[in-house]
Amino acid sequence: MPAFTKILVIKLGALGDFVQAMGSAAAIRAFHRDAEITLLTTLPYADFARLAPYFDRVWIDERPRWDDPAGLLRLARKLRAGRFDRVYDLSTRTRSALYFRLMWRPSLEWSGIVRGASHRQPDTPERRRMHTLDREADQLHWAGIPGPIPAPGLSWAVADVTRFALPPDYVLLIPGGAPHRPEKRWPVAHFIELATRIAASGVAPVVIGGPDERELGAAIAAAVPTSRDLTGQTDFADIVELARKARRAIGNDTGPMHLAAAAGAPATVLYSAASDPALTAPRGEDVVILRRDNLTDLAVDDVAATLRLA
Repeated sequence: MPAFTKILVIKLGALGDFVQAMGSAAAIRAFHRDAEITLLTTLPYADFARLAPYFDRVWIDERPRWDDPAGLLRLARKLRAGRFDRVYDLSTRTRSALYFRLMWRPSLEWSGIVRGASHRQPDTPERRRMHTLDREADQLHWAGIPGPIPAPGLSWAVADVTRFALPPDYVLLIPGGAPHRPEKRWPVAHFIELATRIAASGVAPVVIGGPDERELGAAIAAAVPTSRDLTGQTDFADIVELARKARRAIGNDTGPMHLAAAAGAPATVLYSAASDPALTAPRGEDVVILRRDNLTDLAVDDVAATLRLA
């Protein structure tokens, strides 16, 4: 194969999607050992991505609006100035397909599903039924990267979490999720009952979440005084480190649960009918998926059983 010197990896989307792409990123890095690899991602993930050993540079996609020709022109100029030899479009969305059009030149190699790509993965119904990790592995196969593709790993994400002064035995609770998808959340009353049981066994419940989920953390802390509320206090690397040290992580189908599972934590992930674990669930040696069409119907007993508390 030709010796590529400049590679672009595109990964936009949600946190869970970003985490699951880290196995593909590792495979791309191993395949292009001597190339300069740039990641194009969005602002929330840029600092975290800079910790990874897979990328030499991280560019932030400001996602100009479709009706912002000046912004699109600035982005086009930046992408073209990169003079990339090959692009791995791990997002395979309408937006990244536009970037193919903005960057196109005869010598540019492109891995993705957009028509005209040099290394096009067929966008078949079978592909759309693949789990994210299998779909990306198939895409890399079409680009000439042999398998097996490693599982997403976050050994490079380290943080000092001693400032939280947590007890040595704790369970990580993640009760939040996308605010516009309330149907993907197990009721907070169920989390409170679970936290009560955890505390009664002598284990500390530790609640994490984003700044807009402080109300959930406060509700659990008020009901279970021995719990620890860290909502709004952790970045992605903190979550990885906290998950590594936890007895188990339990939470909804949300990005931080992908961080926990990729960190190697035993994990219980709660799914409703709003998403399909066959397509998106985190994988790991001890990852348990519990699904009910309506998460209100998921009993606390069923979730607590995955903890195997004494």
